[in-house]
Amino acid sequence: MGWFASFLYSQLFVTLPKPTKDFTGQTIIVTGSNTGLGLEAARHLSALNATLIILAVRNTAKGETAKQSILASTGHATNSIEVWNLDMQSYDSINTFCAKANTLPRLDAVLENAGIMTKYFKLVAGYEATITTNVIGTFLLALGLLPKLKQSAAQYKIQPRLSIVASDLHFIAKFPEGKSKDIFAALNDENKSDMSMERYAVSKLLQVFAVRELASLLSHESKSTSPSVINCMTPGACKSDFDRESTGFARVMGNFMAAMLARTTEEGSRTLVAGLAAGEESQGGYMADCKIHPPGPMVIGSDGAALQKKVWEQLVGQLETVQPGISQNI
Repeated sequence: MGWFASFLYSQLFVTLPKPTKDFTGQTIIVTGSNTGLGLEAARHLSALNATLIILAVRNTAKGETAKQSILASTGHATNSIEVWNLDMQSYDSINTFCAKANTLPRLDAVLENAGIMTKYFKLVAGYEATITTNVIGTFLLALGLLPKLKQSAAQYKIQPRLSIVASDLHFIAKFPEGKSKDIFAALNDENKSDMSMERYAVSKLLQVFAVRELASLLSHESKSTSPSVINCMTPGACKSDFDRESTGFARVMGNFMAAMLARTTEEGSRTLVAGLAAGEESQGGYMADCKIHPPGPMVIGSDGAALQKKVWEQLVGQLETVQPGISQNI
């Protein structure tokens, strides 16, 4: 079954299971959680008894509104949810957030949901905005939180999880920049950048590559303590305001497709919670429909392993430029 046929089958005929795992005692960070999938995932986690949920959001006022919405639906204590500021396009904000997270008594799981899709080329913090947010910022946060996850694993004899929201659109990424000597320089070339769905798909492909490589390194490094589990997943197509830039006919068609195919935000959020609920069997894995699935052909094809290494090495190089020494966290 080809990608698109599989996508249609999933959207039209697969009923996603409601999450049931008990998160009692756990402290969980959810980024991009004031709206959409992140909000509904946090709502599920609260209903499933997470002891502390940290809503990591760029707009704290909206975060507070989200907190009250969750508490109203679950009836849990006010101190079971905290709202922390996090701007995924600001390295200072990410570093400040990680330093604050290091003061937590424990950290059981991180759900990296925040991301953007834009059709306009704009450099933000040294990179095209999609790459800054979905790739550089996402893995700066991931590596910045690894020490706390490792400490929690050793101290509490747990298996912390780091789950990143990817997309099945990585299946269709052409990724010509992967053939360039310097991938990130190529992605920063406005004249050659395809800012259609391709750029978003490429950012998600880079996430899948990086998750696989980081998981491999963590599994190799962690022998005496419970290893941190890192995975990624796709929520599929969901009703949201994610594609808010579309106008005119494109907006009409988008709304039509959403009405015909898209899952509700709550349904899509079940896949996010499934990523956090998955165990060591999901290490480095890509999940769809709340199960482990093979990733796209560029990932598992004959050149996939070499391209994965190349992406990872160059990504780490960019992260070291942003924050020297961060790779030592692995």
